[in-house]
Amino acid sequence: MLSLLAASGGAADPIYWSDLGMRPYLFELGSFQLRYYSLAYLIGVIFAYWHTSKALKTPGAPMAQRHADDLFFYCTLGVILGGRLGYAAFYTGGDTGIPSAFTDFSGDGFISWKLLRLWDGGMSFHGGLIGVVLAILFVTYRNKLNFLRICDYVAPGVPMGMLLGRLANFNNGELWGRATDVSWGMVFPDPRAGEIVRHPSQLYQAGLEGLALLVILLLLFWKTNARYRPGLLVGVFTLGMGIARFVNEFFREPDAQLADFAVRTGLSMGQWLTIPLILIGLIVTIFAVTRKPVGTGSSAPAAA
Repeated sequence: MLSLLAASGGAADPIYWSDLGMRPYLFELGSFQLRYYSLAYLIGVIFAYWHTSKALKTPGAPMAQRHADDLFFYCTLGVILGGRLGYAAFYTGGDTGIPSAFTDFSGDGFISWKLLRLWDGGMSFHGGLIGVVLAILFVTYRNKLNFLRICDYVAPGVPMGMLLGRLANFNNGELWGRATDVSWGMVFPDPRAGEIVRHPSQLYQAGLEGLALLVILLLLFWKTNARYRPGLLVGVFTLGMGIARFVNEFFREPDAQLADFAVRTGLSMGQWLTIPLILIGLIVTIFAVTRKPVGTGSSAPAAA
């Protein structure tokens, strides 16, 4: 305890995550547990589908409801497969650079390939994003739809999943932050975290990447004519998500296998992967605001 008080400057006792009474599941029936992380994915997809369906009822919508139905089936696959493959490719290489999830065939005899062991955790936002983009490309190409406008209608619902996912991470006591002396620092129960006061970086990510971006995009969609400028909403989403993730990575503890990589390069893997997002988001946003609005219909909202 003395060491913790010293780490926090002696101002106050640290907050212990274990004293908050949280658990990683909502309920359990026998060996089955309904985990909050699974609920975050489910509710996030349902919200995005609901919001997109509601948005399609506005004048000048770029697709029909049947397209949205197909889109969210493939986007859900893209999130799951892309997120898992992205984690395997970006975060399991360690110093060797060879992703262990593709090469580790050791296991318990039930499923030996580490890549398929979803219950062991490991999902990448960047991989999931790539999966969703590929899904949208497939649906728009097959139905001859405008790619940027479809992205604009999907983007406002995505931050809800980020918000719920990061809250689930906090509820699980995982993906904790770096050591700190702030008064709201926390001690997490994971042995890998040690008895060290850390940033609750999951909450920072929930706030910036989730809640703040959700509010901004919903206001832009419903209170301005941003949806009639192809690429503006998805550009703002990409730029905002990139900046928020880059900033939050300064407070989040790098994955253990990539700690040396972060020290050598000066930035975490998450920050390096986020730089292209910032550049793409900036380019798409500039492109959108320099073009004339399209598809405004007869009752488009007034310009912001």
